[in-house]
Amino acid sequence: MPASVPVMTRVKPEVKRKLRAIAKQTERSEAFLARQAIEQFVAVNDWQTALIQERLEQLKSGAPTVDHETAMRWLDARAAAKKVPVPRGRR
Repeated sequence: MPASVPVMTRVKPEVKRKLRAIAKQTERSEAFLARQAIEQFVAVNDWQTALIQERLEQLKSGAPTVDHETAMRWLDARAAAKKVPVPRGRR
């Protein structure tokens, strides 16, 4: 398999101008920056979709869950810098 393969895509003219400006400022090629952005996007989304699938399988197998209101109250308390215990899941 080759070290890399070409990918073609279209972007808005404004994005192209900004990419060109960033390439010039960072002394990198537009292709390098686009490749780097795509690789980062794929890495994050690959990890995220795999985790979602794993959690869905756990849910289907009867893993404990926390209802939305409880989770939001906990998150709001944490955002307010309150020390609150992590809610316990129910089956």
